[in-house]
Amino acid sequence: MMDFGMVGMAVMGSNLALNIADHGYDVACYNYTRDLTDKVLAEHPHPHMHGFFDAESFVKSLKRPRKIMLLIMAGSPVDSTLDTLLPLLEEGDIILDGGNSFFEDTRRRCERAKAAGIRYFGVGVSGGEKGARNGPALMPGGDKAAYEEVRPIYEAIAAKVGDEPCCTYIGEDGAGHYVKMVHNGIEYADMQLIAESYLLLKEVGSLTNAEIADAFAAWNEGELKSFLIGITARIFREADDMGPGELVDVIKDSAGQKGTGRWTSIEAMKEGVNTSLITAACNARITSNQTIVRREMGRLLGDPTGAKAGKEFVEAVRQSLYLGKIVAYAQGFDLYKAAAKTYGWDLDYGRIASIFRGGCIIQAEFLNEITKAYKRNPDLENLMLDEFFSEKIRKNLDSLRQVAGAAIGNGIPAPALLEAVGYIDAYRAPLLGANLIQAQRDCFGAHTYERTDREGVFHHQW
Repeated sequence: MMDFGMVGMAVMGSNLALNIADHGYDVACYNYTRDLTDKVLAEHPHPHMHGFFDAESFVKSLKRPRKIMLLIMAGSPVDSTLDTLLPLLEEGDIILDGGNSFFEDTRRRCERAKAAGIRYFGVGVSGGEKGARNGPALMPGGDKAAYEEVRPIYEAIAAKVGDEPCCTYIGEDGAGHYVKMVHNGIEYADMQLIAESYLLLKEVGSLTNAEIADAFAAWNEGELKSFLIGITARIFREADDMGPGELVDVIKDSAGQKGTGRWTSIEAMKEGVNTSLITAACNARITSNQTIVRREMGRLLGDPTGAKAGKEFVEAVRQSLYLGKIVAYAQGFDLYKAAAKTYGWDLDYGRIASIFRGGCIIQAEFLNEITKAYKRNPDLENLMLDEFFSEKIRKNLDSLRQVAGAAIGNGIPAPALLEAVGYIDAYRAPLLGANLIQAQRDCFGAHTYERTDREGVFHHQW
């Protein structure tokens, strides 16, 4: 009898199955077409992996309560797979959706499975192909009691920071997929901030690719140490395998996206949470694909003639990138807090930060400080209010202003860094102009206003 079932033998499913099998669990492997299952078993024969080629025999091979993980395309394929599996399962069995499903779909599927006596999880999985094979970050959300059935397996296969697994129970129904969604939104922001830092070093600092690689490598030895900074340093040194020079210079300046960052921005609007930097990162990818308009605008407007910067500019960019990261995480965790209230989830923000420290794309030393911040104050209103991060902002804000000004003066698109300045200033400013907006609203629509000198709600005859 098999300990665990994996549905979906593409890259992520097969690598997770191999990871589980490496830890001594017998894994039943099933794909709706047998070719992928045959391919995986032929290329990676493993004594603890076994192929099954119809859903009924696959389900019957599993120990009760059955634990079946889905690593398939999000959307209708998940519902179709449930149509197949639910009639074959028995009360108390567990289904775990490890794809990037939209959290509202997961909440709906939880209710559907619950009506059939089946316990359903939405599991955020981060780390890509290598993470799945060697240790991902896992974010399971579903029935808390049922989590104990899968916890030993998940904690065994997860990435480790020291002896601590990068896996924790997140919350009920769609909480796991929600946390993964916002994780991806933060990832979008982090990548955009790095891209803008590169442009500034190249166009304003006049650094070569080799010098930019050196800068990122040095940054990766300090407080910015992270997976993304590390691979960025390597990317700038990578030679073009089809011609002279470095590969980065011949890659088309057009970025794709799969939607999770956009979902983050949409959900933030629904919750009334400011995720302007994350949204700017999403918009930057959209703009990158407007190649015809960009080319024509460049022809019409030409290039600005801003002043170039000296070598000290590198450190100012580093400090600015760090502040941008603070803002990105402040916005993401602010959204977590709002969603927890809306959906009744008991989210542990410090623990969420801690599981991001290994296995996943946004793994970084920086996350240790977020974990400490929420240990100091689990009810922290905004990450920027923590003593560590507020001191960083005070120390580095002038550098961020300098870099933002250099970007504007030289015509370098840096929407994420500019949003970082705007977000910090919006939270530190005693006056935002909202008093005028409220006066306008009352003038044209009798929407009323409150006063600073007395209690109550007022309307003025303008």
